[in-house]
Formats: sequence, structure tokens, C-alpha cells
Amino acid sequence: MKMLEKLLDDMINMREEEAVETAKALMDSNADPIAVLGSCMKAMEEVGKRFEKGQYYLPELMMAGEMLQQISEMIKPRLKGDVARQKKGRVLMGTVEGDIHNIGKDIVTFLLDVNGYDVKDIGIDIPPAKFVEEIKAFKPQVVGMSGLLTLAFDSMKKTVEAIEAAGLRKDVKIMIGGGIVSENTRVYCGADAFGKDAMEGVTLAKKWIG
Repeated sequence: MKMLEKLLDDMINMREEEAVETAKALMDSNADPIAVLGSCMKAMEEVGKRFEKGQYYLPELMMAGEMLQQISEMIKPRLKGDVARQKKGRVLMGTVEGDIHNIGKDIVTFLLDVNGYDVKDIGIDIPPAKFVEEIKAFKPQVVGMSGLLTLAFDSMKKTVEAIEAAGLRKDVKIMIGGGIVSENTRVYCGADAFGKDAMEGVTLAKKWIG
């Protein structure tokens, strides 16, 4: 089995130690970091599909996120050689209150990072007040909210309202994302845009920040 295929297989089947070892071997052999990242993205997509079908549960989602984080730390230095040292802008990312899914958020955070943005990921199950607090401290131009459950819609709406109430809405663009997020969700929540997939998050950041 080729190394990239083995990495894909290890990640999908939750072999954490083997996946990290395979990624390290690929990096040590000067493999194309974009190709390694591609295998990771395919694996995360498959894990997400298995979760939606009820074949995987939260522990698998969390382990997949952990694997991606470890492997991305190896890949980032190779990718950043092409990125200007000056960060393009700041993006705040978090999964809203009541939702603990992190795969999509982690992928968007990673892609924004390697594209030269200063990204702060504040985690999962984040209440509106915490988003407001972090916006005041970090001063991002873009705020990304993630959620995979329908209950996240109300949390997103409340978070946007809290940002508005704090007088910060005019200072930030808000994007939302998650498997079931749509244009209707965007309108309901009062966000500026929604992302159909992880790359859309980067596209929106480029559009709003440059």
C-alpha cells in the first residue's frame, strides 16, 4: 500500500499512532505536503460521512480531530514557506453553545492558518458571551461559527444578537458552517455568509480581508 493510501486508511480506521507515524515518514521523505493534506481531508470527509450514517460516534469524531491536529502541526512548516510572514488578518473560530462537533471547524481553522491568516480557535460549546469576550480581546475581522446540529441554529442566532448588543457587529463579518447549514440558516441567524465546505471559509476570508 502506498504511504498516502496508508495514511488515509489509518485515519479512517482510527489507528492514531500509525497515522501519525505514517505522516511523519511522509514528511521525512519530503513528500508533497499538499498531497499529504489531501489524504487527511479525504479521511476527515469519510469520518464525517460515517458519523452521519451512525457508524461512528463522538469518540471517533474527537479522535479524528486529534489526528488532524497532530499531523497538521507537521505539515504547517512546509506549507508556510510560500506564505508571507505578515499575517493577512485575524479570524476567530468556534463551535456554538450546545454543539461539540469540531471536525469542520478544525479543517477550516487549519486551511485559514496555512493561507496566512492569524486564526484563534476558541473551541466547542462556546456561549455567546464568550464569543463577545474573545472578539473584544482578539479584534478579528471575521468570526466563524460552526455547528452540526439543528439546535446550533438558535445558538448561532443568539451569538449574532449578543455581538450586535455589544456594539461589535459593524466591526466583523460573520460566517457560519456545518453539514446542515444553508442560506435559510444564514438569514435566520443574521450571519453575512455560510460556507458549503471548508474551502469556502478561506474564500470568504479572502473576499472580506484580502
